[in-house]
Amino acid sequence: MPDESPLHIGFVLFPALTQLDLTGPWEVLTRLPNAQCHLLSQNLEPVQSASGGLRLLPTQSLAACPQLGMICVPGGPGHLAAMEDEVLLGFLRRQAPDCQYVTAVCTGALVLAAAGLLRGYRATTHWMSMHRLAAFGAEPVHQRVVIDRDRITGGGVTAGIDFALTIAAHLGGEITAREIQLQIEYDPQPVFCGSPASAAPETISALRAQAASYSARMQETDRRAAQRFCAE
Repeated sequence: MPDESPLHIGFVLFPALTQLDLTGPWEVLTRLPNAQCHLLSQNLEPVQSASGGLRLLPTQSLAACPQLGMICVPGGPGHLAAMEDEVLLGFLRRQAPDCQYVTAVCTGALVLAAAGLLRGYRATTHWMSMHRLAAFGAEPVHQRVVIDRDRITGGGVTAGIDFALTIAAHLGGEITAREIQLQIEYDPQPVFCGSPASAAPETISALRAQAASYSARMQETDRRAAQRFCAE
């Protein structure tokens, strides 16, 4: 008989997350039969996303959260503070050993990495942060979705939908994933340059210039986080 027990999936919230990193996978995975999804934070106060006034309401605190079957960490500008949040990192470390899947979207992979949970694993993240993974013992892979044993990571932002459909196919079969994809009418158009592989060099240069101060913050956060990582 197949296992009919629900799969509890916990989505981590933190201030200044990119909401689509979370809500894209949420929209897919909440449609999985037998999945029970939870929004997790240190308390039950609304968590503001990076995009202005949009707030997300946690359903459970980290302290009260039971063992999960899957955990998903989104990214966004707030991932820098999350990489140094010992309460959150401790929660991830405690949950990971008994999770069926430990996952992240976009720069959420750097939060997993800072917790020591991608050491020795292949992983992906947003293209502008791919080079950062190696400092934490991960092997960067330039793919939209990467599965390495019980670790699953997705690329930047919209890749979270592809990531979740990949998980849906793995858990529920390809027919289930196809049905969910059609339900949400996920058929991206128009296609301009959603990957650095297809983008014009001047577009990439412009985005890097716009992100210069953010990149400097990343570098400083990574330096501190890697020091703690190497000391463990």
